[in-house]
Amino acid sequence: MADDAGRPRRTTLTAIAAAAGVSTATVSKVLNGRDDVGAGTRALVQRLLVEHEYRPAPRRRPPADRRTVGLVFDDFTSPYATELLRGVTDAGTAAGVDVVVGRFSDGSSGYGSGAQWARRLVGAGRDGVVVVTSDLTAQQVAGFSEVRLPLVVVDPVHPPQADVASVGATNWTGGLSATEHLISLGHRRIAHLGGPAGAAVSQARRHGYRAAMENAGLPVDPALVVDGGFGFEAGLDLATRLLALQDPPTAVFAVTDVCALGVVQAARARGLRVPEDLSVVGFDDTYLAPWVTPALTTVHTPLQEMGRYALQVLLRLVEGEPVDPHHVELATDLVVRDSTGPPRAGAAGPA
Repeated sequence: MADDAGRPRRTTLTAIAAAAGVSTATVSKVLNGRDDVGAGTRALVQRLLVEHEYRPAPRRRPPADRRTVGLVFDDFTSPYATELLRGVTDAGTAAGVDVVVGRFSDGSSGYGSGAQWARRLVGAGRDGVVVVTSDLTAQQVAGFSEVRLPLVVVDPVHPPQADVASVGATNWTGGLSATEHLISLGHRRIAHLGGPAGAAVSQARRHGYRAAMENAGLPVDPALVVDGGFGFEAGLDLATRLLALQDPPTAVFAVTDVCALGVVQAARARGLRVPEDLSVVGFDDTYLAPWVTPALTTVHTPLQEMGRYALQVLLRLVEGEPVDPHHVELATDLVVRDSTGPPRAGAAGPA
């Protein structure tokens, strides 16, 4: 349908409400993801929104000191999340932008698939969103595009489409340097504790580990390469099993600092000393790494810088500026502390 000037007419909430036989307030509730609408009515309104190709009216951009952006985590209780949060909020403060923190969840919490979540965020006044380490579906990403809500992804579980702005770290290089460090100390039986099997971050760190082993001419024992999770309990459980092997590892490269702390705890439970009996390397270099005993050797990931960069890119998108390249990786580097050392005499295995 077009107006007198031949331009396509925008479907209004009033038209959708009339077609559904409900009030405009009810349609607005559905758009904003409110849970006080009956399932049948919600389904009808959502179908009509699609059929009528409803698009929200272009929003008048507020001045910089009144903008509000969302920062969404799948878990904001970890040291990793704390470091990223500081980076994003520091950048937000510098730009005069309010940052509202939320937790990514499934449809039962009102996020759902398609454009439902994006519409809810628009209704809540968000001018853009940074999403951290979450597994966004193609429908959810398309929903952000549909309502023209700028999106930046940090360390996505799966790489997003090429046109979605994202920021990460040089995880492959970090895995390489961590493993090369252990090899240089004389270790040969080196275990790698990875995160969830399908996580891109975990896969990249593992590929770096394998590359270092291959470059040194060392075999990779499949029994020493295991998947689990990013947290303490995963490190504790996996390391407990590895250290019970008849021929256990003399060193462990863990996928995160918190996972590495689980490894240290497992070693202590078996009466092993770190690093005298077992060397341990983590990843991220969060604030915990220098505080624990022994201080943790780890790969420094510039998490605060990643957070600041993500917020800066988001604000450029909010302003309608082009972003190129769409994916940026910030450099990692190894920080050697007290949790690594040479293997005990006779424990290094064949050269």
